[in-house]
Amino acid sequence: MRVLLVEDDDGVADALVEALRAHGHQPTRVSRGADALIAHRDADVVLLDLGLPDEDGLEVLRKLRKVDTQPVLVLTARGDERTVVRGLRLGADDYLVKPVRLAELLARMDAVVRRSAARSAAPDDIVRVSDVEIDLERRRVSVGGEEISLTTKEFELLAVLARRPGTAVSRQQLMDEVWGDAFVAVSRSLDVHLTGLRSKLRRPGLLTTIRGFGYRLGD
Repeated sequence: MRVLLVEDDDGVADALVEALRAHGHQPTRVSRGADALIAHRDADVVLLDLGLPDEDGLEVLRKLRKVDTQPVLVLTARGDERTVVRGLRLGADDYLVKPVRLAELLARMDAVVRRSAARSAAPDDIVRVSDVEIDLERRRVSVGGEEISLTTKEFELLAVLARRPGTAVSRQQLMDEVWGDAFVAVSRSLDVHLTGLRSKLRRPGLLTTIRGFGYRLGD
């Protein structure tokens, strides 16, 4: 795939470019945020450092998300929870803290590109994650071929996550889409319904909690 690497450290950039080429990718490296806002058009995925010389990488991410939906994987030394959460809320598809193992980076790149392709394809009324099948039109859910019964709110929460499989969805967004207003919805109600949903799905690990941010359905 065509990879845009936004990295100001020459040593890190050279090593990543060499590794990406060795694995069959076509990397292009820029060191400034301003250049990334131009070069991103020709890339399949963007690897974005946050410590850039001309502007903060989070601001670059915010600007990118205004004009494009292509996958962006933040690759940075900043691992504090506040920055990770902010990066995800601004639209990062994934977030990796340096130093990162090459095998993990390549796997994450494949995953975000695959999820992006799935989102851009024609919408499907039936979503399958592992052996869980979610029929969004008929409001039916089956696990291992056996239909399960969900409450209205449980299904609506699952549907919001199922429309974005593999993508982090914030608590605020869940409450806004299910209850109509994230500021009116009671956070405790979200927790109660998610607990019930997890119990009925009987698939530990299928619904992942992202600490300080929200939830993700599937890998």
